[in-house]
Amino acid sequence: MTDTVFSTTILPGADACLYDSPRNPCLIVIIGASGDLTIRKIIPSLYQLFLHDSLPPGWAVLGCARSQLDSPSFRSRLQQGLDQSGADMTRWLEFSEKLYYQQLLYEDKASFDALAAAMVRISDSHQTGSNCLYYLALPPFLFETVISLLGQAGLAAEPEGAWRRIIVEKPFGFDLQSAVRLDGILVGCFHERQIYRIDHYLAKETVQNILAFRFANAILRPLWSRKYIEYIDICALETLGVEHRAGYYEKAGVLRDMFQNHMLQLLSLVAMEPPSQFQAEIVRTRKAAVFKALHPVTLNNIAGHIVLGQYTEGVLDDHFVAGYRQEPGVDPQSLTPTFASMKVFIDNRRWQGVPFYLTSGKRVGEKKTSIAVQFRDVARSVFGNNFMSSGCPNRLTFSIQPQEKITLSFRAKNPGPVMCLRPIDLEFCYASESGEGLGAYEKVLLDCLNGDQMLSLRKDSEELCWAFLTPLIEDCEQCIRTERILHFYPAGSRGPVEAERIRENQRK
Repeated sequence: MTDTVFSTTILPGADACLYDSPRNPCLIVIIGASGDLTIRKIIPSLYQLFLHDSLPPGWAVLGCARSQLDSPSFRSRLQQGLDQSGADMTRWLEFSEKLYYQQLLYEDKASFDALAAAMVRISDSHQTGSNCLYYLALPPFLFETVISLLGQAGLAAEPEGAWRRIIVEKPFGFDLQSAVRLDGILVGCFHERQIYRIDHYLAKETVQNILAFRFANAILRPLWSRKYIEYIDICALETLGVEHRAGYYEKAGVLRDMFQNHMLQLLSLVAMEPPSQFQAEIVRTRKAAVFKALHPVTLNNIAGHIVLGQYTEGVLDDHFVAGYRQEPGVDPQSLTPTFASMKVFIDNRRWQGVPFYLTSGKRVGEKKTSIAVQFRDVARSVFGNNFMSSGCPNRLTFSIQPQEKITLSFRAKNPGPVMCLRPIDLEFCYASESGEGLGAYEKVLLDCLNGDQMLSLRKDSEELCWAFLTPLIEDCEQCIRTERILHFYPAGSRGPVEAERIRENQRK
């Protein structure tokens, strides 16, 4: 297999950094292309890469789904979606000339043989060669069937001098057993180097900057341990409810939906050991070591380590909103959690005894995703309490949503004749920068086209995350049936008041 060749592209803005655009031609096959993910995320991201001249010279997109569409009607759907997003449509016609559609019956081997023939025709027409990137924009229950038939049709095999890659987006399995089964099917058809288990959270600018802050700044590296850090708080809160995802969410709940992927991935970036080099396999090995060191939460100590909640009717932004049990498609007696706050520990020398608080919930009063690193207070300060105003000691905050920024909080003298200290913030905000960065999905797609697995979750890490969470989920579901740890909270609130108690209980 030949190595990918890179060229350099400059993002708009005088101070913009350089990034690599793929030069190898490629056919992008989106399986499940009639769905919402393709219309709202995948195609708009590919179009932005096209506007930035960041797609290879030879490329085309083949959308596949069960829907009976032809290529013109497929293009029309995508055009409407881009129009509604406010995209610059000046080059749409040029872009749309490389968009095609092929009906695909997901359980039919003959349909995959027809897909293979369509791929050859389009590849010949647009000189994309034999390189191919598959994107599974499908409900998770179809993953195993579709991957198996791709293998049976010979579509996973790499022709001489070419590559084939597959993108699988979360949720990756339902528990450890299903994840292992799906991995077995995947590696039975594709090699691990061909598989991209993506989490778009990891492609956000602030998230990528965590490693830069930690490992490129001498002032932070010696402070990054239990000696100076009191706790780390990771939260991902949403004002939205379950919306149209009730069918999926009723089976998943917040632990499967958010913790197995987003929350543990953010934790690994904060907690991992320094890599010897900034290379994908080295970084992914460091992340796997974090997952191996997670201290298990058992039924015996579960009450002090996790609180679950479910939103009820309430007021959000001055509007009345329904409770989870009143949402369309939700069981009126549902015990599915929509909120979880968890305290976890990492059993290694750097983090022994430091609590990591992970919190995620729907229909709360504030949309917020952030990582707060709380440093220990100064012992026996020369100033004493008489000089201190109220406010926390030093804190480093990585804000991911709604605004991407990094804030360092510290104490300084208040202006005036009296020595009085108050909290001050130093802030770096991405919106104030002149350069235009890539969106999360654009970054993910570019990495996959370039063959960069840095942001892709490796098989061992995926299964280690499930190994940690599956016993906890099973224990929680056992507790929920007796309604021991599920607490209700009004929509628009901060979540269940009981969530604060896990911060008060110290590890024994």
